[in-house]
Amino acid sequence: MPKGYLSLVLHAHLPYVRHPEYKSFLEEDWLFEAITETYIPLIRVFQRLTDDGVDFRVTLSLSPPLVTMLQDPLLQERYVRHITGLVELTEKEIDRCAGEPRLRVLAEMYHSIFDECRRVFTEEYGLDLVRAFRAFRDAGKLEITTCAATHGYLPLMQQQPASIRAQLRLAVEHHRAALGRDPAGIWLPECGYFPGVDTYLAEVGIRFTFVDSHGVLHAVPKPRYGTFAPVVTPGGVAVFARDLESSKQVWSAEEGYPGDYSYRDFYRDYAYELDYDYVKPYLGADGFRKMLGLKYYRITGKTETKELYDPEVARARAREHAANFMFNREHQAEHLESLLGRPPIIVAPYDAELFGHWWFEGPMWLEELLRKIDEVRGPLGTATPSDYLENQGPFQTARLFHSSWGYRGYSEVWLNGSNDYVYPHVHRAAKRMTELAKTYPDASGLRLRALNQAARELLLAQSSDWAFIMKTGMMAEYAHKRTRDHVSRFTRLYEEIKGNRVDEKRLAEIEWRDRIFPEIDYRVYAEDEPPAEMVESARGLSAG
Repeated sequence: MPKGYLSLVLHAHLPYVRHPEYKSFLEEDWLFEAITETYIPLIRVFQRLTDDGVDFRVTLSLSPPLVTMLQDPLLQERYVRHITGLVELTEKEIDRCAGEPRLRVLAEMYHSIFDECRRVFTEEYGLDLVRAFRAFRDAGKLEITTCAATHGYLPLMQQQPASIRAQLRLAVEHHRAALGRDPAGIWLPECGYFPGVDTYLAEVGIRFTFVDSHGVLHAVPKPRYGTFAPVVTPGGVAVFARDLESSKQVWSAEEGYPGDYSYRDFYRDYAYELDYDYVKPYLGADGFRKMLGLKYYRITGKTETKELYDPEVARARAREHAANFMFNREHQAEHLESLLGRPPIIVAPYDAELFGHWWFEGPMWLEELLRKIDEVRGPLGTATPSDYLENQGPFQTARLFHSSWGYRGYSEVWLNGSNDYVYPHVHRAAKRMTELAKTYPDASGLRLRALNQAARELLLAQSSDWAFIMKTGMMAEYAHKRTRDHVSRFTRLYEEIKGNRVDEKRLAEIEWRDRIFPEIDYRVYAEDEPPAEMVESARGLSAG
């Protein structure tokens, strides 16, 4: 029996980006790149492990916006066009590099990758990758959790209970419809926790969630097992904390594996070095240069002069790093078990897009790690949160306080001078949405459509991605515009609904653009009081 368990948690999420009004749109590439570089590589890893009889358990969080985009016919069609263009480009690259053997090997590698992605996407899964993840879940390999409806940052919605409920209820309903069962767990957007959010989670049947390490370490009473066992909140939800040591080994570009000089350099894309007319057919309608995935160089070091990438050397390093990670986790598990007197759970959560997109060798590393753990069957096993809750315990009850992950760990990324101006507008819209839901409890016809679309616009405005992008500065103009557009559309719908003058032509155009949650019921916003358990808990704290 293992001395301890590694719980790998991959959070797969992208903001809802869909622009049917354009022939092509740059930000839609976020999805296409993730499909090619992360989701399909992970699917292939899981399939090879399953075919070879490897016993593994991984947790995968699929956000509603990502699932919606993966199942959207327009985006599916555009991805096929995108990947077909890359297959064609790499065919040209193989011919162009005929006289340079090392470059030709890389061109052939990318051609094989892109062609395989096209085959897997179109033939193996019929354009719907969600089917693949669902199959691995049904096979007992994956635990799939949900996220808030549009990745809304819940700690900044505390004054709008209806918005929190909408984010959570819609997420659970969407998960049930897309994946065939209710989720047991949820990834709180940006690991954003506040006292009382657990009662909202319990309302929708969520059994567990995750926070960053300090979220549990600062709980009251002090957790006797630290971050190596879940604590149960007053609302009855189990909370798992991120393990700093295992996270840093993978996350850190400076100290972690992805920064190894043998690995592929993400930022050096050959599309910027090729003749413009040569790559122009594969660029967007605007003709601007962009990354096309032809990354021929390795990190090399902190230098502008880069050496060519060597796939075999990189794969060998991924094996070494997987062995090193397992060695460290084995010793960590043995040491913790001797101290705690029970098997610890070491929770290692990562953005899924780290594997393959940002860290090209990440899927290789993951596959090798899971193979090694199964082969050795030593002091370390793999487990999902549900596995651990079912087989271990009892668990300590504790009260958690505000926390997030990201810079400084207390919401600063999502509320700062670069993005704070948006919140008064979004909060006003949230209050107005509740007003509409209460004023028109039995709407029908055109008003019903307008109310449901107003709810969609509010949800999209609440996405934490826009505030994050504003803070980082990358594509910030797009994030500002998306927030303004959704608030503006909501405001106009609000005024038209109140004035009984809904513009049907304009409404249809907005429905065509922003069509997330087609089965939404605006009445989800009518309940604007916090859960009774949360009110009683707050009174108890005040009295104490």
